[in-house]
Parts: sequence; C-alpha cells; structure tokens
Amino acid sequence: MKRDLTSMFDLTKDDIYNIFELSLKMKDALKKGVEHKILKDRTLAMIFEKPSLRTRVTFETGMTQLGGHAIYLAPSDIQLGKRESVADVAQNLSRWIDLIMARVFAHATVAGLAEHARVPVINGLCDLEHPCQILCDLLTVLEKRSNLEKTTIAFIGDGNNVCNSFIAASAILGFPLVACVPPGYEPNREYLKRAKRAGVLHDPNRAVADADIVYTDVWTSMGQEAETAKRKKTFQPYQVNAALMKKAKKGALVMHCLPAHRGEEITDEVIDSPASIVFDQAENRLHIQKGIMVFLAGQRS
Repeated sequence: MKRDLTSMFDLTKDDIYNIFELSLKMKDALKKGVEHKILKDRTLAMIFEKPSLRTRVTFETGMTQLGGHAIYLAPSDIQLGKRESVADVAQNLSRWIDLIMARVFAHATVAGLAEHARVPVINGLCDLEHPCQILCDLLTVLEKRSNLEKTTIAFIGDGNNVCNSFIAASAILGFPLVACVPPGYEPNREYLKRAKRAGVLHDPNRAVADADIVYTDVWTSMGQEAETAKRKKTFQPYQVNAALMKKAKKGALVMHCLPAHRGEEITDEVIDSPASIVFDQAENRLHIQKGIMVFLAGQRS
C-alpha cells in the first residue's frame, strides 16, 4: 500500500525518526564516499508551480545519488487544472514513474495528486504546509541539540505554511514551540488545537526568552506580492536582529528556511553570525529528502 507525504500529519513519531535515521546514515555514507543506489532505475517527477533553488537542486541531486532519475516539469509543461485535470495528471504519471514531488500554490492540488496517483506523492510546498522543510529543520536541530523534546523553538514572523508544519511536528513529537506573529497573522487554528506544547504570542521579546532555537522566514510569500508594503510595516517589530537575539537564551541558535530577504525579517549580522545554522539547514534538505524518498518509494521494492 502506497504512502504519501502531503502533510506532517501523514507521519507518526516512529516514521519521523525512521526518516531521520535513514537520512543521517546516507549523509554519513556520502561524506565517506559510499554510494547507496537504493532507488536505482526509479524515476521522480518534479512538478513546479512555484520556482525554488533548494527544492529542485536537492531533490534532483538526491535522486541521482540514489541511482535514480528526476524529471523537472515547469509550470508551462502541465498547467495543472487548466490544460489537464489534477486527477488525469496523477493517473498518467502513475503509469510511467515511481514518485511525484509537487511544489504548488494550493494544498488541494497536492492532495488531489495523492488521491489519484498510484505512486507516493511528496508535498514540496503548498499554501498550508512545507513538510520537507520542517523535517530538514528538525534533523538539523537533532544534530545540534540531540534531544528534540527538550528543545524550545521560537518561530518569529508570519503564521505561514512553514509555521503550520512546525505546529504539526510539535503535535507529533511533543517539543515546545512558540509562534510569535503580529495580530491577524496567526497560524492554522485546527493545527494549534492538536499541538499541546505549541502556543501563540505577539511579543518577540517574550517569545525568544526561553528559546533554544530562534527561527524566521520571509514576511511575504510567493503569491502575496500585493501585500508587500503593508507586511513590511506590520512585521518590522518582528525582525530577528542582534537586539532580539540578546533577549534569547544564552547559546540560542538561529534558523531560516531561505531564501532570506536580508535587512527585512533577518539582519546580516545575525544570519552570518556564529549562532546561525542556516546553511547547515540548507545542506540537510538534500539528506532529508533522500530519506523521505527512500522511506516512501523503498517500501515498494
């Protein structure tokens, strides 16, 4: 029976730690020059409605390192729901390939692909969640802090898809999480109800006071460009800068899922500081996505 990763809630706690274990083993093997061609002759279809440096390069490179092949499908190649229905695209691809990764605007699109595809579907980002990013982030935290359940994460900024996936992960794994957002920009309420150790604050100084990890993301996501000016003004007090980091717990680390709008949600002095593990995160996108692909497609061997 095939499995998908459309949401963090598709995974159990054991699933997540199994993916971490797979990812770390393959990361270690790669650094030692040992090849793992676990997905030899498998093909990944990569559907992009939104562009991305990290998502495309890490999935394509990861599939190559696993012995498989990745096909990039640009927005103009498919035009999901316009030129062809989501259901028809899913059924066609299922006849040819072994995995689908979709980076789309609407969660309904990736959910529709999963419903109609006979092969595993991976959510590479949608308006509701970004599960690959959060698995990558938590793998990075695990490497730096060793115990997730005792690590407090403060997410500063917009209650967006990244924030939602963090809340879902908190619900599954039980780590403490504070989402610090301006009033009116809160994360998904239903997700918050499921996460006993996650809460919302509006004061950044309070939010970071007990934080082991201070995390931020862009204030304006793709598709929200018309709100840019308003958001810059509203979110300015939520900038992660040196003054805010002085309020955080001693030794707190800084994370950002990238791309960063330097000088907006985060300053150069913070993202380039010794406390920053932003590029460790970026590297781990490769390793965690290899783990995800093996976890999902490997079960079909």
